[in-house]
Parts: sequence; structure tokens; C-alpha cells
Amino acid sequence: MDENEISSQVIGAALEVHRYLGPGLLESVYQQCMVRELQLRAIDVDTELGLKGEYKGLSFDIDYRIDMLVAGKVVVELKVVEALLPVHKAQLLSYMKLSNKKLGLLINFNEAVVKDGVKRIVNNL
Repeated sequence: MDENEISSQVIGAALEVHRYLGPGLLESVYQQCMVRELQLRAIDVDTELGLKGEYKGLSFDIDYRIDMLVAGKVVVELKVVEALLPVHKAQLLSYMKLSNKKLGLLINFNEAVVKDGVKRIVNNL
């Protein structure tokens, strides 16, 4: 699957999870349910992946973790906030750059309709 097909599956999974649970729960609950929904769709997903940084030949460990990496290609950052802010988009883009991924999804489950809380971010596409 390419990044676009994966992102469609992730958004579909988010819609299903939100349809079942609704808004107002903790991010960790949505993350567990998203992992389960993606597994039911036979899609690989890794969670809480630590990032390493590099600067002009200097490697360094940082304390940032990717919420979800789907099919090894799409970074997914989950939120449960009143509104997505520019800092959330910047965070996702930084994770994408550090992990060298082209596509990311920012999903806010604290929406009446979760599709209103989905933002697609690209890196060097």
C-alpha cells in the first residue's frame, strides 16, 4: 500500500473508533482502539516509537515518541484537545522529518464529528 491508501485506512479506522466511542476519552484509549481497528484491517502499526536526531554528523537521542507509525510509512499523531493548534502541526511535521516519512495524519478525537479533526500533513511530497 502507498501512503495515500494507508491514510485512507487510518481515517476509516478513526471514524469507526469515534463512531463507537464518541469524544471525551483519554488519548491512550483512542490509541489502543486505533491499534486494534488497524490490526483488524490487517495493517501493521507500531506505537510509541522513540526518535533519534541527527545534526551534521552528530547523532542524539531525544525524548519524543511517535504515537503511531502505520505500515512503516505514515506517522499518526493523536490528540484529544479543544482545538488543533499550529504547534500540533509543527510537532507532527518535526516527527515526520526526524523519521524521514512523507505523510502524517493529525487526528483530534475531541470533535463531535472526527473527520472535522483530521489534518493531513506532507513532508517533501
